[in-house]
Amino acid sequence: MSTEEKSLHFIEQIIEDSLASGFPQDKLRFRFPPEPNGYLHIGHAKSICLNFGLGLRYNAPVNLRFDDTNPAKEEQEYVDAIKEDLQWLGFKWAEERYASDYFQQLYDWAVVMIKNGKAYVDSQSSEDMAAQKGTPTQPGVDGPYRNRSVEENLSLFKAMKNGDFPEGSHVLRAKIDMKSTNMLMRDPLMYRILHRHHHRTGNDWKIYPMYDYAHGESDYIEQISHSICTLEFVMHRELYNWFLDQIYDDKKVRPNQYEFARLNLNYTVMSKRKLLQLVQENIVNGWDDPRMPTISGLRRRGFTANSIRKFCETIGVAKRENVIDVSLLEFCLREDLNKTAPRVMAVLDPIKVVITNYPEGKEEFLEAENNQEDESAGYRKVPFSREIYIEREDFLEEAPAKFFRLSIGKEVRLKNAYIIKGESVIKDAAGNITEIHVTYDEDSQSGSGSEASQRKVAGTLHWVSIQHAIQAEVRMYDRLFIDEAPDSHKEKNFLEFMNSNSLQIAKGFVEPSLATVQSGDKFQFQRMGYFNVDKDSTAEKLVFNRTVGLKDAWEEKGKKEENLLMSMQKEINKYVKEKDETAANLILESIVENIKSVDNFSLICQTIVKNVKNDNNALLFSNLILHYSDKVQFKDIENEALTKLYSMSLKSQMPAVRIFAIQNLNKDLENQNDFKTQLSELKLSEKNEKVLEFLK
Repeated sequence: MSTEEKSLHFIEQIIEDSLASGFPQDKLRFRFPPEPNGYLHIGHAKSICLNFGLGLRYNAPVNLRFDDTNPAKEEQEYVDAIKEDLQWLGFKWAEERYASDYFQQLYDWAVVMIKNGKAYVDSQSSEDMAAQKGTPTQPGVDGPYRNRSVEENLSLFKAMKNGDFPEGSHVLRAKIDMKSTNMLMRDPLMYRILHRHHHRTGNDWKIYPMYDYAHGESDYIEQISHSICTLEFVMHRELYNWFLDQIYDDKKVRPNQYEFARLNLNYTVMSKRKLLQLVQENIVNGWDDPRMPTISGLRRRGFTANSIRKFCETIGVAKRENVIDVSLLEFCLREDLNKTAPRVMAVLDPIKVVITNYPEGKEEFLEAENNQEDESAGYRKVPFSREIYIEREDFLEEAPAKFFRLSIGKEVRLKNAYIIKGESVIKDAAGNITEIHVTYDEDSQSGSGSEASQRKVAGTLHWVSIQHAIQAEVRMYDRLFIDEAPDSHKEKNFLEFMNSNSLQIAKGFVEPSLATVQSGDKFQFQRMGYFNVDKDSTAEKLVFNRTVGLKDAWEEKGKKEENLLMSMQKEINKYVKEKDETAANLILESIVENIKSVDNFSLICQTIVKNVKNDNNALLFSNLILHYSDKVQFKDIENEALTKLYSMSLKSQMPAVRIFAIQNLNKDLENQNDFKTQLSELKLSEKNEKVLEFLK
């Protein structure tokens, strides 16, 4: 086997096997079949790249087919958005098709199936049908209308088509096997009545085919050779094939369905229903909100098509479900932007700096490299003057030893400019610094080659000249959710994990080279991250979106929170051992503040459960987290672990453990009754006065 063959993913290997078995290469045909009931998201990008990638690899046509069989949820807006997303990603489809193009053919085939005794009209309620269908462990039973005559079925089906019946009164079902171990084969629905306006066929139809019926038959009409779906359709394959069996002509290509693992990304939701909820409840500003995982949202945020294609290539095509870390997507983006994004300077939290020994009224234009990763990017001129802005966080009046930025008496370099030294500050009546006064070394200009220019200093700062600066609105976007899997927690609404800091707006200043930027232009704001020009931007008001930081801040935050929880355990030891009550209370206050600062829901729950063990300090830690964290509720902890925590804590020899367990039980009404006896016994035996106070 060659190296190239070894690198094939399993779908490619299936195609290679088909070709090796004699399937003609010119009969290969693929499709991307979205339902136009929402905007495409990053999960769809994987399917897009797979299907269109196969088309490119095998020089085969790929259709864009909209499976528009449910007018209750579908809109032309979604059709237009899907086409725009595909074009932006860089793919071209062979033909634009719609399942609605085939409504007459699908109806005609359904009539043939009725005549052949393979379909019937059922008039039961949806509740009765569900009951009659059985369960995964209990076979279904035949319904009362299953053996209607062909004539009656044809008459009813025609009346359904003509709009003679209200919605929900009748359905057309395939007659297969009510005892099948695959519940999808227990006489599935083929048609339902919907008196709805369709975005393409208008009011021509009063009945609409179900997805499972229309999908495979549409593949057959288009002569799709390999129908590629995600893993949730594995159980549908048997039904897909059964429907094809009813119409297949051996002179034509018979489609075959193959399934691959869908893309699951952490820190987001991929359900169209939940994404629609975010839009409808105005939690986000539309489908293209830069915090959304939609392709249009990613595009508006500043993602490149190349980075998304690279991401899909990197994660590959597999048969098993797994969750991909969003940091990998961000890594692919940084790699791409690092090569292509021009470097510019912007100050987002400005403080004024006056260079006291720089001549008043003087200005000069300094040379700055546009992108050190791209030799062809060239240089630009950046204006410099006596008064500049720097980031407020880049100055401390009195700085610790490891502060490598500007402070009184210390030197730093201004990027592409001079070395400056902090001299003094001006403060307002409240004691806030409003102005920093510095001096500069005239001989230290970057790139001049002078001895002074080569002097090593603590750090390098970005800046903008106040006289030349352009004000801009900068939208600092972050992840929409604070939990890795916001929709995976039982009895928790995914909206409970919204990140309240997912959008913060800064009023900053940018260098004048950005005066003529256009929507979609991308830049690296030096030392800040990658930003792009938002569609809201105008010549009068520039608007930038933060696309991604220079580093993975979430990974750093996650490690920081893990380390914080580990260090808190040491603080617990100090608290327990401290004899002085005042000092002990100060330690406890610090522990409580740290507990409140941890956002990671899963990490908090894991830490509570992990510390339910026969160790007083560990039990105290679990009780403290449960008591003070606003990210976790009693119901979020496994009941067995929670019961064990209370039971062991009430028996603990450490009064503080008993106190916090009692306080938690006072709030936990669901579990309180289970410990009434133990609490009553504790009242009789307890010797510690503080514990007795809480028991009362």
